[in-house]
Amino acid sequence: MTFMSDVTAPAPVPPAASRIRPGAWAVVLAACTGQFLVVLDVSVVNVALPSMQADLGLSHGALQWVVNAYSIAFAGFMLLGGRAADIYGRKRMFLVGLGVFTAASLAGGLAQEGWQLLAARGAQGLGAAVLAPATLTILTAAVPEGPARTKAIATWMAVGAGGGAAGGLIGGVLTDAFSWRWVLLINVPVGALVLAAAALWITEGRAGDRRRIDLLGAVLVTAGLATAAYGIVQTEAEGWTAAATLVPLLSGVVLLAAFVLVEARTPVPLIPLRVFGVRAVSSANVSMFLMGSATFSMWYFMTVYAQNVLGYSPLQAGLALMPTSAAVIIGSKAAPRIMGRTGAKSLAVGGVLITAAGFGWQSTMGVDGSYLTAIMFPGVLMMAGAGLASTPLATLATSGAAAGDAGLVSGLVNTSRTMGGALGLAVLSTVAAARTAGSADPAEVTAGYAAAFRTACGVLLVGALVMLAWLPNHRTPRVRQEQAAKVKTQERV
Repeated sequence: MTFMSDVTAPAPVPPAASRIRPGAWAVVLAACTGQFLVVLDVSVVNVALPSMQADLGLSHGALQWVVNAYSIAFAGFMLLGGRAADIYGRKRMFLVGLGVFTAASLAGGLAQEGWQLLAARGAQGLGAAVLAPATLTILTAAVPEGPARTKAIATWMAVGAGGGAAGGLIGGVLTDAFSWRWVLLINVPVGALVLAAAALWITEGRAGDRRRIDLLGAVLVTAGLATAAYGIVQTEAEGWTAAATLVPLLSGVVLLAAFVLVEARTPVPLIPLRVFGVRAVSSANVSMFLMGSATFSMWYFMTVYAQNVLGYSPLQAGLALMPTSAAVIIGSKAAPRIMGRTGAKSLAVGGVLITAAGFGWQSTMGVDGSYLTAIMFPGVLMMAGAGLASTPLATLATSGAAAGDAGLVSGLVNTSRTMGGALGLAVLSTVAAARTAGSADPAEVTAGYAAAFRTACGVLLVGALVMLAWLPNHRTPRVRQEQAAKVKTQERV
C-alpha cells in the first residue's frame, strides 16, 4: 500500500544527469526508509494481534483498535502534516514526525496494559501523518528534475508498496522468533539511525507558504470519525439503541458537521469544500471510501482466521498471505497499461467486481479449509482486483482537480481509503461478533468471519453500482490520441 500526501513540489530546476548524485543517495535512503516504516506499520501488527490479545487481555472490540487507532490518526492528520511541512520546513517536520513515531513505537513495545498499547498506536499514527508527507518532498528537493528524479520517485513508490506487502512476513518472523513486542520495538533502532542520517544529510526547505494551518479542522474530522467508529464498536456489547452506542454515534455526527462548518468558513481550510463540486473528485473519493471499507478489513480477518481457526503460527500466517500481498502490487503495476485500453471507469468497475468475487469466495470459508481454497486463491482475487481499481480511481480524482489542488486531492483519495477502512473494520467486526454471539467454538467463530466477508461483498457490489452511475467517462491521453488518429484517418479516406 502506498500513501500519497498533500504536498507542494519544489519549483522545477533545469534537467540534470540521469544518475542520482552520490550525496543525494543518503537523502533518498532516509526518505524511503521513513516511508517504509510508515506503510509497514499499517500491516505489520496484523499477525501479532492474537499474541497481543493473549498477553494483554484485550477484548475482541479492543483488538481492532490496535489497527484502527493508527489508521484513524494517520488518515485524519495526514493532510495537516503536508501543510505543516510546507509552512514550518520539510526537514523539521520529517524529524518531528519520525521522532514521535519512534518514541511511540518504544512505548507500544513496552506496554503493560491494553490502553497503553492503544494510546501508543494512536501516537504512532500521528507521527506517521507528519512524517509521510515530508518524505516525498524531501526526496524531490534533493534530486533534480529529469531521469534521476523519476528513478528516485520510482524507488520511493516501490519501497512503499514493499512495506505494505512485507508487513505480514516481517510481523510473523518477529512474533515467532521473539514476541509481538518486537513488531513495534524494531522501529526504534531503525528510527534512531534515520534520525541521525536525516539531521546530517537533509537540508531544510519549505514551499514559502506562511499561512496558518487548519489545526481545528484536522482535530474535528479525526475526533468525529474516531468517535463514530467507537460507537459502532459498542453495538457488539450494548446493541444499537443503548446510550453507550447512541451517544458516541451522535457525537461523531455532530463533530463531523462542525468540521464541515469550519471548512466552509475558515480562510485556509484543510479540505476546501469546493473540490467536492467536481464530479470526478467527489465520485472517486466516495468510491475509494466504499472500496477501502471492505478491502482494509480483509487483512485483519484473514490473519485471525488463519491463526485462531486453522492453527497457523504468526510466521505461517505471514507466509500464507504473501501471494495476496504480491497480488496487490501486480494489480497496481498492470493497471496503467490496461487503463490505456479500457479507460479508467471501466477498469475501476471491473477491479471492484473482481474484488467482490474474491470476498464472495472467502465467505465460503470453513473450519477445515485448505490453504489454496480458503486463503490463497480468494485472497489473490481480492487484492488483485483492489490493485486494479485503485489506480484508475486515483487517476479520475486527480484528473478532475485544478492544477493547484492536485496534491490536496491525492492526499484526500488516500484519506478516504484509510478512513473507509477504519470505519469498515469497526462495522464488519460488529457483524462478525453479532453472528458469533460470544461463542469461542471454531465453527461459530468461522461463521462470524464468513458473515463479515459476505457483508463486505455486498458493500463492494453497491460500490460498483455507484461507480457505474456516478464516475465520469474518462479516457487516458493515449486512448484519446488513438481515437483522434482514427478520426483523422477516416476523414482523409
